[in-house]
Amino acid sequence: METVALFSKVYGEGRPLIILHGLFGMGDNWTTHAKFFASKGWQVHAVDGRNHGRSPHHDEHNYDAMAADLEAYISDHNLENVVLLGHSMGGKTVMNFAVRKPQLVDAIIVVDIAPKAYPVHHDAYIAAMKSVDFTVAKGRKDVEAVLSRALNSPGIIQFFMKSLHWKTKEQLAWRFNLDALERELSNVGEALEYGYFDGPTLFVAGGKSGYITEEDEDKIYEHFPNAELKTIDKAGHWVHAEAREEFAECIDRFLSEL
Repeated sequence: METVALFSKVYGEGRPLIILHGLFGMGDNWTTHAKFFASKGWQVHAVDGRNHGRSPHHDEHNYDAMAADLEAYISDHNLENVVLLGHSMGGKTVMNFAVRKPQLVDAIIVVDIAPKAYPVHHDAYIAAMKSVDFTVAKGRKDVEAVLSRALNSPGIIQFFMKSLHWKTKEQLAWRFNLDALERELSNVGEALEYGYFDGPTLFVAGGKSGYITEEDEDKIYEHFPNAELKTIDKAGHWVHAEAREEFAECIDRFLSEL
């Protein structure tokens, strides 16, 4: 398995807490939380996954590859007694890694994703982003205007806009590898098929999200017998952004007991 060297920003000193973002995100989405957990005595690694943020692009995008990248990151940074926190795709990566390499993980936190398979439902987002012609769109406002014609959610549009960067002095581009993510998208929805991790585990669901339901609880406990499930009622899928303080307090309580 060919790994890529993941880019990260590291905050604070102490036991390592690695944060893995979701699809089309990046570690910078977690800066506020990273600084908060660093203030509580953790060394927080806000990581960009492969094909996202400032991490390298690669043709492969699946959980075998992402788990291998994470193992290489832990090894390269000489980390021990690691706690992993992952949202959505990052949560699936955390689950896959924990059941494969439980000896490297002290505890895990999974945000608004279950071990089950999810249907691919990002086609409209990808189509909207692919409709941006960066030879024509000369500034951020131009890109926003194109996305607004295809998408009716200002929050989603701003989320994608965070991954714009100046590829050259004249041309904007997406930081994520849109072609590879489109091609490999079905892999992102795959279920966790085997294995279990019996260390401390916290699942945090957004009450308005629908990504984790009561029917998923048996599957969660099958793979993670020591799981604790918390729901933040007022939040949707982006729990950490939509209920920032309540989410931070929930995670802090769990971390303080480790």
